[in-house]
Order: sequence, then C-alpha cells, then structure tokens
Amino acid sequence: MDSIDLRSDTVTWPTPEMREAMARAEVGDDVWGDDPTVQRLEALAAERMGQEAGLFVASGTMGNLVAILTHCRAGDEMIVGKAAHTFKYEAGGAAALGGVHPHTVPVAADGTLDLDDIRHAIRDDDVHYPITRLVEIENTQGTVGGIPLTAEYTQAVRALCDEHGLLLHVDGARIWNAAAALGVPVGDLASPADSVTFCLSKGLCAPVGSVLGGSQDFIHRARRVRKMLGGGMRQAGVLAAAGIIAIEKMSARLHEDHANARRLAEGLAALNGIELDLSRVCTNMVFFSLAESVPYGAPALAGRLEADYNIKLDVTGERSFRAVTHYWITPERVDAVLDAFGDVL
Repeated sequence: MDSIDLRSDTVTWPTPEMREAMARAEVGDDVWGDDPTVQRLEALAAERMGQEAGLFVASGTMGNLVAILTHCRAGDEMIVGKAAHTFKYEAGGAAALGGVHPHTVPVAADGTLDLDDIRHAIRDDDVHYPITRLVEIENTQGTVGGIPLTAEYTQAVRALCDEHGLLLHVDGARIWNAAAALGVPVGDLASPADSVTFCLSKGLCAPVGSVLGGSQDFIHRARRVRKMLGGGMRQAGVLAAAGIIAIEKMSARLHEDHANARRLAEGLAALNGIELDLSRVCTNMVFFSLAESVPYGAPALAGRLEADYNIKLDVTGERSFRAVTHYWITPERVDAVLDAFGDVL
C-alpha cells in the first residue's frame, strides 16, 4: 500500500496469498448453486458464526438489506440505533426498497442500545401503529468508538426479543474485531441472532464481499431477496477464495491491528494539542480531536498530512478525526504518523 491510509479498514488491499488463491480458484455459476469455492466460504462462515447456513453477498450494506427485507414486510418496523450503519449510511435502502420503517433509539457510549429503550420502542397491538418486527444491533459500533458488544449483552437483547416475539439481526461488520478484543469465539457473539452479517473486506482484508448467516430456511428465502436486488453473482469463487483466507488466517491476526491502534492512541495522547480518551480504544479505531489551542481545524491538518506526508485520515468534524488500523498499518507506519503529527503540531 503506497500511502499510510487510516481512513478506514475498508481501504485494505488483498494480501499476496489472497491474490494467488483468487487466480487459482475453482469456480462455477453461483446462481445455479454450483460454485464450489462459494459453497466452501458459506459453510465455513456459517460454522464459525454458529449459524446453520451462509450466503455470500457483495457488501455489508447488501447483507443488511437482504436480512431486513427477508425478516420484514412493507409497513413493518425495525428498532435500530440512531448511529447505526443501517440507519445512517445505507442510503435508506430498507425504507426505500422494502417499506420498512426505522424506529431509532439512542446509542450509548459503549455502542449498546439500552434495553429499556428497546422495550419502550416496541409498539402495542394497535391499528394505528406499524408492527414491530425486528431489532438490530451493531458489533462493533463503527461510529461510536469501535467498542465491542459482549456475548452477555447480545444474549440479553435476544431474551428481550424472545419475550416480545421479535427477531434479532446483528450487523457484525467488524464482529471478528469484537471477538478478538473480548477473547471469545466469534460464534458466542453471533449465534444468539436470527441473522448476522460480517464483512470480509474490512480488517479481514479481502477485496470484496460479506457473508449473511442464519437458519437454513432464512438463507433459502434470503437467496431470493439477494437475486431481486441484483446480487446473484456468477463465477464468484474468485472472490470467495480471498474470503476463505480472510476467515481462516486474517481473523487470527486482528489483535495486531488492535495493538497498533493502542500504539497510535498512546502516541497521539502524549502530544500537545491532541485530546483523546485512551479508555475508549478497544479495537482498531482511534477517535481523537484537536484542542482549542491548535489554531487550525481538522480539514486543514488532514490536508497537510496527505500533501506532505502521504498520510490519509478520516475527518469526522471540524476538529475531530477517526483513524483505523489494519493489516497494512505496521508499527513502523504508526511511528511515521506520530512523527508527522509532531511536526505539524
């Protein structure tokens, strides 16, 4: 990777081993159900997630949308956090394409939805109201610190859903990071859900794709929704081959990204002009801001870092940033970023 790109873990390039596997992948026509590499990926993902079956999709956004449209009918309501990716960053797809109404509740600083907030959002059986059908949580919550949700919390949401006859979807875009941070099998975080998505193309480093997991019946119905959305891919084994390596090998090294995020956070916190809460650096995300004593804003600083040092950052506000570590951010590159910040500050 030419630049030091901290904007997101979505910027990762496939590893040399992935490129080799993609070139050698055995393929078929996945819409006909005969691509063996896709089948291997889906079975592997389902097994790791503690689900019965899996479905390879083009993106996390597609996976979430397929899940919502499979669970819900037009006019149904889903309870979701105000900072959730599905609510903020997926172009209103659930409402526009499925007629599913989002009922938003606050997201706490640790990424959780308060159980009482969920409970109070559930509609009564009244002809005036939409029918509450689905609860969605996000692990980790990418806009709120990248803090992992525990298995105990997910089980508590599951119990609440069972109490009220609701379905549970986990947007697990970075659920492997959550599992690595908590030191638990990823299935502990995913198996309580009726459906779960995770991204292969973020910290797991594959070039494209996500997997949606659920029961055999759910995935059978979801496959039709994927087709309706234009997601029926053909010789997709060339992409699935990278996804298999992502799960089998890249998931086991995510603690390195977390260590590099901690290294970056501690170095930034030691600089005059940077405000950063080290207690909130739990996975591969570092949120920080410029103190009022710094005479320029985040866009200007980011522009200088990119122009003079080939460092890219995600500007999240007039004085705030998000930096995300990944496979291509080594300790040496972290140190280069800290040196550059020292220079510009």
